[in-house]
Amino acid sequence: MPRPLVEEVFKRSGLPTYTFVEPAEYGHLKVALRTAGRGVVVEGPSGIGKTTAVRKAALDAGLGDVAQMLSGRNPDDVETIKMIPELKDAGMVIIDDFHRLDDDIKHAIAEHLKVMADREDQKTKIVLIGINKAGDSLIHFAADLNNRIDTIHFELNDVERVRQLIKKGEEALNITITSADSVARDAAGSFHIAQILCHELCLDADITECQERPTKLETSIEKIKDRVLNELSRTFRARAVSFARGRRFRREGRAPYLHLLRYLITSNEWTCNVDEVIASNSRIRGSLGQVIDKGHLESFLKEDKNLQDLFHYDSYTRVFAVEDPKLMYFLRNLLWSKFVREVGFISVEFRSKYDFALSFAGEQRAIAKLLSESLQDHELEVFYDKDQQHMILAADVEQYLGPIYNSEARFVIALLSKDYPKKIWTKFESENFKERFGDNSVIPIWFSDAAPGMFDESARLGGFMLDLTESIDQQISGITDSLVKRAGAERSEEEQASKDREVAKESEDA
Repeated sequence: MPRPLVEEVFKRSGLPTYTFVEPAEYGHLKVALRTAGRGVVVEGPSGIGKTTAVRKAALDAGLGDVAQMLSGRNPDDVETIKMIPELKDAGMVIIDDFHRLDDDIKHAIAEHLKVMADREDQKTKIVLIGINKAGDSLIHFAADLNNRIDTIHFELNDVERVRQLIKKGEEALNITITSADSVARDAAGSFHIAQILCHELCLDADITECQERPTKLETSIEKIKDRVLNELSRTFRARAVSFARGRRFRREGRAPYLHLLRYLITSNEWTCNVDEVIASNSRIRGSLGQVIDKGHLESFLKEDKNLQDLFHYDSYTRVFAVEDPKLMYFLRNLLWSKFVREVGFISVEFRSKYDFALSFAGEQRAIAKLLSESLQDHELEVFYDKDQQHMILAADVEQYLGPIYNSEARFVIALLSKDYPKKIWTKFESENFKERFGDNSVIPIWFSDAAPGMFDESARLGGFMLDLTESIDQQISGITDSLVKRAGAERSEEEQASKDREVAKESEDA
């Protein structure tokens, strides 16, 4: 009998021959595959063995030889998937990367699963494999499907299970990996990453097949890790930078894509719910909300072919996920401060909750909205009351608004029209920011319909004149450009001040 080869033992792709470890959900999975009529959804992070477990469980159930394996990533397979609702006696059909399919195909599959369950179809079994919340996404297309399918959620593997995989490989190759425990921890729940690291450990020790005598591999995990990460850097670094910069790179902006990536890296399941990210960080709430609600993230991933295989965003479940476990391993081992500098934002730390707060009379709402949207397109945080309506509901309005104009916005933009002095709320707002006239944080926009001298207090400030007889859109565009530059200059000053403080502290410590 030929001796096992390292590429057969620590496999970097395909069904493991020697190192398969049953996940915690394996028993549930086997029963679900044997149950006639009911569809099966297997969801969870990438790289933890979902597809491998389904294929192995199908083999154990005697169905593997007849199962048809399809992928939502493969255009040829997608054409076959479209035909499934029309087929009879299709046998077991496993659709990997189900979340990648277009909505109309998902809808057709969902309806077909309902029909199959109701008639307890004995001749067709459909198994869908996808990222977290894939089941929720499916039920979106057929609300009454929930009780007709089995949804099995795979968690990240614990360290002990990853260690079992390594031990099986050690036994097959007659070796002992002294850093096995470190490898198991470093894999962070991914069988796939563990296979890659062990494969590299073997090659570094010139182990290419089963050893005749017990052999100890004493190479440190750090040496192998550096080699693996250098290789992954060539594949992923430029694309990670491209994602972090976003659809339209704004150096002075609040870096919503970069922050989204940061939250993803720190997540336990390699996915994050964007609503939770927005709710937990008020300083990127507006900029990230714009990216999500206006469909920019979804469009960005569809348009950029270099990113399509790495990230996925489901607009229904609002879940953002990494598709490739190797990318997640690379991201989690990034020197974040160096990566941020490479991406190129002026700063990613923000002293103020808002870059700008708008103060205006209701008659000028259309102009205020236009200015707000123009600034938000540059990924700046803007307080515009209509955007915060849901937050103001049931709150004490004065207590909510007062701090914004008093201190939470770095700059207050006062739209000084002839109606401005007549309104209760503009009087309240101006009372809260009047003490800021001396600290370079109030920017007036004088309307041409306001009488001369109406706003004498603002006359000594640098601001803008808005001529109501000329194109408003064109003037707002020019005003926005200047405001963006001002925000960028402020961000640069804050960043330099922060660096100066660090240098001073290091000098004191020394």
